[in-house]
Amino acid sequence: MRIGDILESAWTGVKSRKFRFVLNLIGILIGCAAVTGLVSLTQGLSNNISMQLGTLGASTITVSPGGAGTSPFGGGTSSRTLNYKDVNQIARLSDVSLVSPTDSGGLATYEVAGKTYNQAVTGVTDLYFDINQAVVVESGRALIRTDSASAVIGASVALPTDATQPVIAVGDRIKITSTVNGVSKELTVRVVGILKKTGGSFGSSDSVILIPITTFDQFYERAGKYSAIQVLATSPDLVDTVSTEIKNNLSEIRVITAAAAQSVVSSITGVIQEVLGGIAAISLVVAGVGIINTMTISVMERTREIGILKALGAKGRDVLVLFLSEAVLTGIVGGIVGAGLGFVVSIVAGNIIGLSPAINIYLGLMVVGFAIVTCVLSGLYPAWRASRMNPVEALRYE
Repeated sequence: MRIGDILESAWTGVKSRKFRFVLNLIGILIGCAAVTGLVSLTQGLSNNISMQLGTLGASTITVSPGGAGTSPFGGGTSSRTLNYKDVNQIARLSDVSLVSPTDSGGLATYEVAGKTYNQAVTGVTDLYFDINQAVVVESGRALIRTDSASAVIGASVALPTDATQPVIAVGDRIKITSTVNGVSKELTVRVVGILKKTGGSFGSSDSVILIPITTFDQFYERAGKYSAIQVLATSPDLVDTVSTEIKNNLSEIRVITAAAAQSVVSSITGVIQEVLGGIAAISLVVAGVGIINTMTISVMERTREIGILKALGAKGRDVLVLFLSEAVLTGIVGGIVGAGLGFVVSIVAGNIIGLSPAINIYLGLMVVGFAIVTCVLSGLYPAWRASRMNPVEALRYE
């Protein structure tokens, strides 16, 4: 038989059994859509975090308390605290350009236009804005060394999500209230600057109130303790060298660089992607079992047809290719439609959760290829069984 005749016969067989074809198609389609959608969202999450980690700067190093065995993103326990002596010790190291302590963890409540808001408060120095170049003051100015009761606020503080226009402008005063050591305290600060919106959530400065670190220390009674020290190396090529020097000079500390953080994030998202992709791929295996079942029944129903084909001169390999062609057709249609549907679902879901999925054509091609392979493997036994039939016995089959 010519290949054209085989393909035409396969298409005719599919059209004559539309209901079974559609059932097989749905199984493959769901599996492909699940794989494509979940992997696209996971890759989008990884890209989003990578982009936000890039704002740390290639030359920026963050030092925080923590001993050996603690996670680069926290979670370890340590009695170590950072103070001004640590800042001076780091500043004396070679290849260090700038050093700035930061102190976070302050929570404040304030009222604007009759509404109450809760925001995080962070104490920084004037050098914070020089080290974190991705933190851009869009209006007003950054903090300076002589500031005391001043604040620079994030874009989401100036324009909350429930507001249609800014509720705080440069020059406004806000009274923040916090509970410190069981006592309620108030601090009035004047807004001197508003930061440019960065978006995202990982390391975002959109929802933060930055005040001078000396004011933060006094208001929250920190007694000269810092939660982190940010360091700017003189060159991106010297980041590893400076990191090693810091580790050698300070004990029980955690040193985080953009490259190290990216490595950890890539590892975590990679595992998530593999797990979700594997779970979704199980549905393809289930669909494959359904294909084996329906194709086996199809072979039994078409026994006389197979006998006629062989009686007319068709060889076993022709029958094998005929049935495999039907399986391949199911894989191609189901794979293409499923991959496309998966991308659409990932885009819709991404818009809902505020995440841009990674639409990768190579992922779509891989999913289609996997669908075809699954269908071929599933249809291999029924096709082989059909090709081995004795034409005389097949013609006698009722």
